[in-house]
Amino acid sequence: VQLQASGGGLVQAGGSLRVSCQAPGSIFSRNIMAWYRQPPGKQRELVGFISRAGSTKYADSVKGRFTISRDNAKNTVYLQMNSLKPDDTAVYYCNTWRPLDNLWGQGTLVTVSS
Repeated sequence: VQLQASGGGLVQAGGSLRVSCQAPGSIFSRNIMAWYRQPPGKQRELVGFISRAGSTKYADSVKGRFTISRDNAKNTVYLQMNSLKPDDTAVYYCNTWRPLDNLWGQGTLVTVSS
C-alpha cells in the first residue's frame, strides 16, 4: 500500500494551504506519522512529525508556520501550511517517522509563487 497525499496546489507567497494523507488503520494507529517534502532538484527532507498522542516536532525551516495534526478516527494526518514562501515549493509526502519504502506515494505538489 502507498500513502497518497492530497490537497496541494498553487498559492501565492504569504498564503495558506492544507494537505492531508489517509493511511490504513493498521499503519496509522501504530506509528508516529510524518510529513516530508522534496523541493525541485533537491533531496527529500523531513518537515515534521506527530506522535500517536499528538506531540509534534518540526524542522527549523517551517517552525511557527506549519502545523501537523492527526484525526485518529479518520486515520488521517494533516499539514497546515501558513505564511508560505517560494522556498516551500515542493512535492509533499506522508510516511511513518521511520519511513518505509513501500509507503511512498506520488506526493502532492505545492507551488508557492512570489
